[in-house]
Amino acid sequence: MVIEKCYAAVCFIPLDPNESKFFGFSEFLAGLALMVLAWTIGDVRYRFRVQTAPIPLQRFTFYVVAIVGVLTLLTDLWRAQGWLVPQGDLFTPPLWQAFLAVGFLITFLTWAWFAFIRPPIFGKRNAKRYAQTLYRHILKGDLTELSVVADELMHSAKALVHYASDRKALRNHRRKSDESESTPDFPKVEAYANDILLLIADKRLCRVIVESSSGTALAIFEEMGETKKYDIQVEIFARNIVREALLNTNSFLYHEAMGYDSGLIGYHKPLTQAMFGNYTMVDTIRTLLDPDTVGKRKWTVEQWEAYCRLVLITLRDYVKKPYWNHPTPLLRAKDYIESAASGLYKLNAVANTWETDAAQCLRVVIDFIKHAVEILDKKGKPNHVRLRVRTEHGHPRESLYDDIASMIFEVIFHASSVISPQWECWSIQHNTIWGPITRGLNGPGGQVIKFKLRRLLYDEITEMTRFANFKGAKILGFCLNVMGLKVHEGDFDKENRPLHKAILGWTRMHYVWLHINTPRVAEACLVDGITYDAENLQLVKTYAADGLRREPSYVRMELEPAKPA
Repeated sequence: MVIEKCYAAVCFIPLDPNESKFFGFSEFLAGLALMVLAWTIGDVRYRFRVQTAPIPLQRFTFYVVAIVGVLTLLTDLWRAQGWLVPQGDLFTPPLWQAFLAVGFLITFLTWAWFAFIRPPIFGKRNAKRYAQTLYRHILKGDLTELSVVADELMHSAKALVHYASDRKALRNHRRKSDESESTPDFPKVEAYANDILLLIADKRLCRVIVESSSGTALAIFEEMGETKKYDIQVEIFARNIVREALLNTNSFLYHEAMGYDSGLIGYHKPLTQAMFGNYTMVDTIRTLLDPDTVGKRKWTVEQWEAYCRLVLITLRDYVKKPYWNHPTPLLRAKDYIESAASGLYKLNAVANTWETDAAQCLRVVIDFIKHAVEILDKKGKPNHVRLRVRTEHGHPRESLYDDIASMIFEVIFHASSVISPQWECWSIQHNTIWGPITRGLNGPGGQVIKFKLRRLLYDEITEMTRFANFKGAKILGFCLNVMGLKVHEGDFDKENRPLHKAILGWTRMHYVWLHINTPRVAEACLVDGITYDAENLQLVKTYAADGLRREPSYVRMELEPAKPA
């Protein structure tokens, strides 16, 4: 018989110890064991998701589990002792157990939702937690963990780009902060987005992104391209991504090469197109084609080939624009590619140079020039380009055609350091550079570039009339070697005949004077196989006896005596 005890209008009855039980303390412990097991075996990915959830999920889980555990223990104790509970059907013991069970279940499902079903992304509600969690992982620097974190960043790429401030707004904010202490801060989500874009520029994280999570970089740059939001703080991130991609020969830069090498990815080039196929973005970021000013000196042939492919992708988009300004990133790339040939001086006096890295890098540069000119040729005749830019007009009147002509000129200057042996000198200067350039660039763009190149060569040589210098001497030596000491008859090399005649005329009039006043400079004008006969005032080109030639042959050029000062 149930004994009731009433106090005013409320009656209490003892809890029946034999009443049915489906969620007590023992069931709680069993469920908790399974939950702890799930938390324990969860890897870095799921812990990162839980830590960056839009609610403080770890603290929330702890408090709910603790409260449910205490209440289930008290419920079992209450039942065992038969203590009094309010009488009525509104909140029965089974409903109380169901309430505790639902709280416990919801906690587990919430954790599973964010860990497995709906990974959290950066946003207003978790900006601080997301940034702090990411900071701790990057600071720790564990490469295994960073690979997971890099992959998780992909989900937040769109939000990061959306919330990030452009650099102009950041500069204005810093300036106002310096002028006044009462300058309002950026919204919290915007400030953390700016910090995260700087944070992910860490070299270790960029290396991991390149190795195992290139989709993260793709998501960021694709979102920038779609929203046309180029001026956010990604310049360091972009530079480090390109640098690490160039250093890693298993990266997207090498797999997104040619279709016949890489299949569909080679044709589509998703990441290289997203990063380099938009000239406006490349120009705004500015570091995509300037990844490693110092480290480029150690780049291999493969790395130079990959870099040249990137520049050509940007160039193709640039030439599609109706109005051409002076392309700053392409000018920076021009300096890079010129430097690829800077090691040619090491080949001087070295036999069998073709297989050397320096010679192969030269081949890469020449191939780049030919491909770049092919792109310009598709634009047709460049009517807007000035064939000759006067010195007083300078940089503003120069165009991309002047830049490519200047690049060829610098490559010629580097190649002019190779003056012996005779065959290696001829192979590098004529067969690798002069022949492909003068006889291969025949389109409308190529004709303009060759005109500008001839002008550069002639101006550099004639500058020695005013001031004798070794650079002009080396250029003269190159021209005498590749064009010869006599003008060819017929149609052979007809296009370069005016330049050839002008250079021979200048040499005829000034070489003896140069030899008397600056003999070292005069010696620098001659390569192996060309000698100066001071007694007869001649330059002599000697073709050694070789192959079918039983005796050496000679070509002589008469020189004029030096005029008295």
